[in-house]
Amino acid sequence: MTDRPSLTPLVASLPATVPFVGPEAQERARGRPFRARLGANENGFGPSPAVVEAMRASTPEMWKYCDPENHELRQALAELHGVAPENIVIGEGIDGLLGLTVRQYAQTGDPVVTSLGAYPTFNFHVSGFGARLVTVPYEDDRESLDGLLDAARREKACIVYLSNPDNPMGTWWEAEDILHFIEALPPTTLLILDEAYGETAPASALPPIDVSRPNVLRMRTFSKAYGLAGLRCGYAIGEAETIRAFEKVRNHFGVNRMAQAAGLAALKDRAHLERVVKAVGFCRQRLSAIAEAHGLKALPSATNFVTIDCGRDGAFALRVLQELAERDVFVRKPMAPGLDRCIRVSVGLEAEIAIFEAELGPALAAARSAS
Repeated sequence: MTDRPSLTPLVASLPATVPFVGPEAQERARGRPFRARLGANENGFGPSPAVVEAMRASTPEMWKYCDPENHELRQALAELHGVAPENIVIGEGIDGLLGLTVRQYAQTGDPVVTSLGAYPTFNFHVSGFGARLVTVPYEDDRESLDGLLDAARREKACIVYLSNPDNPMGTWWEAEDILHFIEALPPTTLLILDEAYGETAPASALPPIDVSRPNVLRMRTFSKAYGLAGLRCGYAIGEAETIRAFEKVRNHFGVNRMAQAAGLAALKDRAHLERVVKAVGFCRQRLSAIAEAHGLKALPSATNFVTIDCGRDGAFALRVLQELAERDVFVRKPMAPGLDRCIRVSVGLEAEIAIFEAELGPALAAARSAS
């Protein structure tokens, strides 16, 4: 065997997997495209026309490196949230910030608490830095605040991860419950509060911004309501010293020049954001009605997707997903026990929702006949 450089023992021990198999990879394997792309929690309504124009106008400037301090975007976000720029760090989407956070706070073998079935990219980063995942089952299709708190205390966890609203179920806790959870958390445990779907949630689900606690990081993104998933731009809000530590490890040129221009333009067009949030709400109602028309139960959702209980077990829900894929409809499903009875359908444009509506009945019939 040819000699080669050695991976670190940690990296050598990890499986060669990714958190998600993207629709593009599935299309390559299938040899044809999907007709309805409703599985990636993207915003099919797209970005503001003003954002598109800002991106177009910035194109001739792409020979320049981006501003490594993200100065203008940080200023705009600070103004939006009523904090100082020192309370904001910008990164390559929430995914990039999750990796940086785990790198800062979790050493090899350290316990990190999350929910069983919650956002798998977070787990990917935890495993990638050699920390130890401690998972807590969902309770009534919501992340269990009591369970997460008990596990964080018992394990003396360095990090606890909570998404509100939740992915993959779309459910949420009210702000008062989140505040009680924060107050009860050990001060030595960092809470990552993932609020990627904050803009599509009821206002009552989002606690007031408080940057006085060193152990709370609240993460937001331009990928969902702002319709900029392809640009990879997100940010975290926190106490100034906690935010300052990101400067030691972040990729200072990671948020490209076009992403910064797009983010600025997106924040300025509040009217477009309001229209998108309204459209998301209408589409959630439409998806719920489609589910109910086929005898299925749609879970209440505060996100840009609807999770649909297929009424049986995980094997049946998987068959439904596969039958939809055979009909060129891309959706996803939770995989954890108890949650895996569901499929998850993103909101989208009417043409794609109509395809889902037309194909759901035949997919269900085929799945039932295979049972």
